[in-house]
Amino acid sequence: MTLLSRKADYALLILSYLYRSPTGGNAREIAAQFGLSRAFVANILKELCQKGFVASHRGVKGGYALQPDAAGASLATLLDALDDGFRLTLCTPPSQQIDGCSHESSCSLKAPLGEVHRRLIDVLRGVTLAQLFEPDGPHRGVGLPLLPLLATTAGGCCQSARHAAAEPEPVPATA
Repeated sequence: MTLLSRKADYALLILSYLYRSPTGGNAREIAAQFGLSRAFVANILKELCQKGFVASHRGVKGGYALQPDAAGASLATLLDALDDGFRLTLCTPPSQQIDGCSHESSCSLKAPLGEVHRRLIDVLRGVTLAQLFEPDGPHRGVGLPLLPLLATTAGGCCQSARHAAAEPEPVPATA
């Protein structure tokens, strides 16, 4: 199981290529660089163009170039544009519809998983594409301190799991 769709994963590869290539590139070059289907790369480039992440240039020397402000976009923004957002479970946003979950009335995990979802979204919002494409660059670590949001310090399921993993509870002896 992956949290990113194949389309989002390939879009990140394409955007990273364009980020590192100031003159831009075309679907054929990008597909060859990563060993991807040219048609799939072309479709993703078309969608990235429609969503404002890249600009297209027609002609013999045509191709695609990263839009100047695209590097500052968050990972959450990209996922929202390509995949209609990130969902940890069927019952977490962007849509509060259950989509066929038969356990809604008896599920005790909806609220805790909703909180995990919110924390993941906060992390995705705090990481820019530039940070992904240039981890040692000038933006290094700017949004990455948000990663501790995934751990809780005030109890909760993560704290309990860490405690249980570190110190198993003794089992009382039976006579």
